[in-house]
Amino acid sequence: MTRTSDMPPRDLAAQFDHVRHWVFDLDNTLYPPHIRLFDQIEARMTGFVARELGVDTQEADRLRGHYWQEYGTTLAGLMREHGIDPDAYLDEVHDIRFDALEPDPVLAARISDLPGRKIIYTNGSAPYAMQVLAARGLSDVFDAIYGVEHAGFAPKPERTAFDRVFARDGLVGETAAMFEDEPRNLAVPHALGMRTVHVAPEPVEAAHIHHHTEDLSAFLTRL
Repeated sequence: MTRTSDMPPRDLAAQFDHVRHWVFDLDNTLYPPHIRLFDQIEARMTGFVARELGVDTQEADRLRGHYWQEYGTTLAGLMREHGIDPDAYLDEVHDIRFDALEPDPVLAARISDLPGRKIIYTNGSAPYAMQVLAARGLSDVFDAIYGVEHAGFAPKPERTAFDRVFARDGLVGETAAMFEDEPRNLAVPHALGMRTVHVAPEPVEAAHIHHHTEDLSAFLTRL
C-alpha cells in the first residue's frame, strides 16, 4: 500500500492516467464514517433478525455480526441459512433517516471531473443508494447505480458478485479503479487488475490495497 501523503501529486496522478471506469462504494465511502448513518441500519438488521428468527436482541446482534463476517453481509447469511426473502429485508433495514447527511458540492465536482464512467456499487440496495446520493447532492454525478440485487444478492467480497455487476456495466479491470472502506472488498478488484483505494480513518496494510486515504475529496483533487 502507498501512503498518498508520501507521493508527489504528479506521481500519484500518473498511477491513474489509464483509468476510465471509476467504481465507488457507498456507505462510509461517499460520506464520512463519523456520521454513523450505518448505525441505524445495524439496529434495524438486529430487529429484523430477532423477529424473524425468534431470538432475543443480544443473540440477534451476535448473528448479525457472525453472518456479516462469514458470508459478506447479514443478508447473505439469512438467505443461505434461513431462506429469508431479500426484498423484504432490504426494504425494512434501509427504512432510516437521512437528515444527518449534508450536500457536498466540492466532492460532487471532483467526482464529475474524473475522466470516464462513474458508477456506484454497494452491498445495500440501489433505491437506498439513491436516497443517500440525493442527501449528499450527488444524484447527477454517477452514470449508474448497482446494489446487491444487481449481483443476484451475492455480496461483496465474493468474486461472483463483482463479475455480475462489472459484466452488466462493461467494466474492464485493467482500466478501472475502486474506492471502498471495507478492505476485504478490494481483494477481487485488485485481482482483476483494478487500481484500489481504501477510504477509511486508519490505513490497513494489505497487498491488494494500492492506496489509502482518510479524505476522499482531497485524494481526488490530487488526481
